[in-house]
Amino acid sequence: MSFAFLTRRLHRWGAIAIGLPLLCVIGSGLLLQVKKQVPWVQPTEMRTDGPAPGVAWGVILAAAQGIPEAGVRSWEDVDRVDVRPGKGILKVITTSRWELQMGLADGRVLQVAYRRSDLIESLHDGSFFGDAAKLWIFLPSGLVLFALWATGLYLWLLPWLTKRKRARGAVPAPR
Repeated sequence: MSFAFLTRRLHRWGAIAIGLPLLCVIGSGLLLQVKKQVPWVQPTEMRTDGPAPGVAWGVILAAAQGIPEAGVRSWEDVDRVDVRPGKGILKVITTSRWELQMGLADGRVLQVAYRRSDLIESLHDGSFFGDAAKLWIFLPSGLVLFALWATGLYLWLLPWLTKRKRARGAVPAPR
């Protein structure tokens, strides 16, 4: 069995084997590429003139609790607080994937929107399906994808290499 034959077989069956995980990675990756341009994926960042933090933690929590759709009852419902002093805002990202943007100086709520980018990132790396799927499906799919790239490159170069050998007279033309 020739190397070219094995390469074609690996290329064909590898592509079939990783079809669904690769579709998930490509689709989510495309959405992540435009997350700053598409508010449906990640809310647009607001700006204020207050670059220095002047708001207390209690004010932040009270403002978050005042937004019913965010479902914040305590700090346990807050996933993270992202401070952007250059834009004069802070973002409260809840465990229910809501994003509340507040003025850094006064804690005024500027925008409330659902944030899908974290969900899309978890789909992209496979963690949405659990650690086992991430390790035993998405990691091997990435390795097979690398092999597909390598075998595809070889299969693309093979006719060129064969023509070059024939031109030198090293390999006779088939009859």
